[in-house]
Amino acid sequence: MRRREFMTFAGGAAAWPLMARAQNVDRVRRIGALTTANRNDVEIKERLAAFMHELQQLGWTDRNVRLDLRASGGDTATTRRYAAELVALRPDVILATGSLPATSLLEATRTVPIVFTVVVDPVGAGIVDSLARPAGNTTGFMLFEYTLSAKWPELLKQVAPSVTRVAVPRDPTATAGIGQFAVIQALAPSVGLEVDAINVRDAGEIEKTMAAFARNANGGLIVTAGPGSLIHRDLIVTLAARHRLPAIYFDRFFVAIGGLVSYGANIINQYRQAAGYVDRILKGAKPGELPVQAPNKYELVINLKTAKALGLTISPSLLARADEVIE
Repeated sequence: MRRREFMTFAGGAAAWPLMARAQNVDRVRRIGALTTANRNDVEIKERLAAFMHELQQLGWTDRNVRLDLRASGGDTATTRRYAAELVALRPDVILATGSLPATSLLEATRTVPIVFTVVVDPVGAGIVDSLARPAGNTTGFMLFEYTLSAKWPELLKQVAPSVTRVAVPRDPTATAGIGQFAVIQALAPSVGLEVDAINVRDAGEIEKTMAAFARNANGGLIVTAGPGSLIHRDLIVTLAARHRLPAIYFDRFFVAIGGLVSYGANIINQYRQAAGYVDRILKGAKPGELPVQAPNKYELVINLKTAKALGLTISPSLLARADEVIE
C-alpha cells in the first residue's frame, strides 16, 4: 500500500481519501476504534490503514462513514475511560484491538456491536460464549490458538541450538499472558530449555530483569503477545541485541525492526477481515451470529542480518520454510 493511501487523524476522527465507489446510505455511519497502542505507533497506523483500505473496497468512504479512534498507550484505566467515551458517541460498530479493549468495551455496553482483532483466548477471557456462536454483541478474529506457543521453544532451539535458558516477557495479569507462558513452560523442558518469566509492566522492570537474566550464558528470549510487548517492542528488540539473546517473537513487526525470528499470524490480514465483518454488521448482520475466526496460516519471518550479528547460521531447511527473509 502506498503511503499516501494511509489515513491521517485529526482529533479522534479519520480523514478518508475519496478513492472507493460511493455507497447509497441515508446517513453517515460511525465506527469506533479502541487500541492499547499509542496514537502515533507506526504499526497501528499500518493496521488501521489496511482496515480502511478494505472498507473502501467495500464502498465505505468519508461520504458515508466516520472513524473515531482512541489509543490508550496501554494504560488500563485510560482504556476503560476511552471505551466509555466511544460508547457514548453511539457508534454503529466498534473495532477493538486486543483483549483489554474488548473487555473494557463489554463493561461499557452489551448492545453496541464489537468486532475484535488480535485476541488470543476470547472464550477464556469472557469476550464470547463460544467460537462458533459468539452470542451477545461481540465477534472477531483470534491472534492464534495456545498450541502455537508450543512451537516457539522448538523454533528457538532450531535457530540457536546452544540456548539452554529462555526468558519469556509476558503480562502476568492477563489470561492470554498466563496461558502462553503456561504452554511454553510445559513444552520447554522437552527441548532442553529452562524457563524464566519477565513481566512487561514498565520499561524499567523489563530492562533490569533482562540484564540480570543475561548475566548467565546460553540465554534466549520468547516474546509473547500482549499490549506490554507491543508498547515496549523497540526496547525489547534493543535489549535482545545488546545482551546478544536470540529471540523468537509472535509478530513480524519485531523482526522488521531488528528482531531475529517471528512465527505468528498475519495481523494486517486480520484487519482486512475485520473490515469485512464491520461491513456485514453495517448492512444488518448480528455480531453474535458471525463466528470467531482463527488464522488458517502462520508465517515464519527471519532476519538474516540479525542472525549474522549474533553469530548464528540459519539452516537451509529453515530458510526454505520461511515466508519472508529480511537480509
